[in-house]
Amino acid sequence: MVQKEQWNGFEGRLWKEEINVRQFIQDNYTPYDGDESFLEGPTEATDKLWDALQKLQKEERAKGGVLDMDTEIVSSITSHGAGYIDESLKDLEQVVGLQTDKPLKRAFMPYGGIKMAEQSCEMYGYTPSPELHKIFTEYHKTHNQAVFDAYTPEMRLARRNKIMTGLPDTYGRGRIVGDYRRVALYGIDFLIGKKKEDLANCGNGTMTDDVIRLREEIAEQIKCLNAMKEMANIYGYDISEPAKNAKEAVQWLYFGYLAAIKTQNGAAMSIGRISTFLDIYIERDLKAGTLTEVQAQELVDHLTMKLRMVKFARIESYNQLFSGDPVWATLDLAGTGVDGRSMVTKNDYRFLHTLENMGPAPEPNLTVFYSSRLPENFKKYAAKISITTSSIQYENDDAMKPVWGDDYAICCCVSATQTGKEMQFFGARANLAKCLLYAINGGIDEKTGTQVGPAYRPITSEYLDYDEVLERYDDMMEWLAGLYVNTLNLIQYMHDKYYYEAAELSLMDTNLKRTFATGIAGFSHVIDSLSAIKYAKVKTVRDENGIVKDYEIEGDFPRYGNDDDRADEIGVWLLRTFMDKLEKHHTYRDSEPTTSILTITSNVVYGKATGSMPDGRKAGEPLSPGANPSYGAEKNGLLASLNSLTKLPYEWALDGISNTQTINPGALGNNESDRVDNLTQVMDGYFDQGAHHLNVNVFGKEKLIDAMEHPEKEEYANFTIRVSGYAVKFIDLTKEQQLDVIARTCHDHM
Repeated sequence: MVQKEQWNGFEGRLWKEEINVRQFIQDNYTPYDGDESFLEGPTEATDKLWDALQKLQKEERAKGGVLDMDTEIVSSITSHGAGYIDESLKDLEQVVGLQTDKPLKRAFMPYGGIKMAEQSCEMYGYTPSPELHKIFTEYHKTHNQAVFDAYTPEMRLARRNKIMTGLPDTYGRGRIVGDYRRVALYGIDFLIGKKKEDLANCGNGTMTDDVIRLREEIAEQIKCLNAMKEMANIYGYDISEPAKNAKEAVQWLYFGYLAAIKTQNGAAMSIGRISTFLDIYIERDLKAGTLTEVQAQELVDHLTMKLRMVKFARIESYNQLFSGDPVWATLDLAGTGVDGRSMVTKNDYRFLHTLENMGPAPEPNLTVFYSSRLPENFKKYAAKISITTSSIQYENDDAMKPVWGDDYAICCCVSATQTGKEMQFFGARANLAKCLLYAINGGIDEKTGTQVGPAYRPITSEYLDYDEVLERYDDMMEWLAGLYVNTLNLIQYMHDKYYYEAAELSLMDTNLKRTFATGIAGFSHVIDSLSAIKYAKVKTVRDENGIVKDYEIEGDFPRYGNDDDRADEIGVWLLRTFMDKLEKHHTYRDSEPTTSILTITSNVVYGKATGSMPDGRKAGEPLSPGANPSYGAEKNGLLASLNSLTKLPYEWALDGISNTQTINPGALGNNESDRVDNLTQVMDGYFDQGAHHLNVNVFGKEKLIDAMEHPEKEEYANFTIRVSGYAVKFIDLTKEQQLDVIARTCHDHM
């Protein structure tokens, strides 16, 4: 058994015999069921650094959203010298390390696509290096170029007409969470040794394609681990050995994450389930008298500050899809163990407390793994922070734990993966609302008039017949599912080949389980449209070519979001049917297909590309986000809306079912105590019914409207809202996105 002096005071055996962080946590963490009275405010160092950072953020906003960009250096783990928030304050930083050599300076990352890297520079007035252009066009192929070389005409057409949308073919796919805790617990040299063992044991028989690829990948991972040591050395640290105290544990872990964000600009760069792990080191130091509670909070505040600084250079089309410049540096709190113990620690309180010490913020994307069995004190503290900051999302630990165990992490907004043992291939969305319109029009796009889908017989009747529409829709979904999976297979293959995530994967098991993510857009509009056709009369309005462009509804119909089984059961059918169709197809690297009902803020872009629907939604209007009911559909209050969503089985959408709710403070009660109690009861009931996810916003529309009209007011500089699986600063959204958020249902009664 390996024994390191840095492990003195830690219990357990198995985690010393093999890389097994989960076992280390279970053997050593201290559950906490007390209240928040132990928490400490920000230190003088935290205040000074946060003030300096906020000045930079203000300057960044004044310059149009980007403070500085690199145009000459290709970002790598060791590409830049040491960088600090403020050179004159660098001795105050308890956690060091930036993506480049200056704060908020965005790196040049061309491996995903040289055109995209150059466009992101030019958008903000920077001139990219001609030499780098030559290298990445003449000498080195990029992921984006490879994907478009291999696309079929059918794939290009479907992409252009946005029935498949948000595909990770022009940006890093993200969603791969390295087990950054391994750097702290084991040190880099131990991890390199284990990877060398894996390489020695890989492919001693037949050299198949898979074996050859894996051998090369392990070699790349070992290079990355060595580069991490070199990067840490730039800042004066030696991470070859395990961390010996809490300060080193935070720093070592952050260096692992920093390596990832220096080499990948993925759509989601989560840091994972680190809170309980770090609490073990903090508790050991507190007991030894080598750390105070003030210093412990300072460490957490400074790590959080670094996560609030993560930035990537993005192109305009990306910013339209994912408005507000999100990173999804998702950080997970709470949950319960498979043995039934609460995994809430004092550190979970400390991370939530950063929202008080430094104010609300979108990043890190704080996610509470919720169970009604969590300690009451913690549930109430989390509810209180939700009410005051609108910066937290909740996911159902009781639903996820049976699937993923008790050491899973959220790899994007809402999707779970088992930490260090599993990766996800990110897959964007299929627009099932547009697919329904294709079914009615025989595969012709209702916006462009192009034959995109197969030329099946269109529906020619004046009034839509439910059975006929359902039959055509089933055929069109069959086509879309096959094309969607094939397109994603191609993208994932090319990403592995040209933009492999060696840094993250070096901190994961060599033999991984892989999930294959897909997604659904327009969910509620399909439900309500089919309900209208079934329970009311829907008349078609055609253009001179016979294409259905609009619909007239005669009579009323049940709508999803009102706890009415007539509508809600259509949603259950839709989810199951599309998932069944996806599962018929081969998925890259023997991955397991999953789906999500999640649209981020791209519901506005999707809506622009989608014609009028039989539910009454007009062409170009935003689709409702995620699994949320259509705007204006919810008539029976918050609880009825939540009940509709609880009917969707999480097992059929393991990639996540996103639900974003806005509640007027008065709907929760007349004072803070009542509001905290009521919100806690709502979440207990909601998650006990098996629901997966909840974004909680507590404010009235008046505040949103005032922030939109007066973004210069100091009170709105950090005004944070949850949008769909992530949070943003409201004033960083586009005007269209702000209007979309304002249009969403704000519940004024339970």
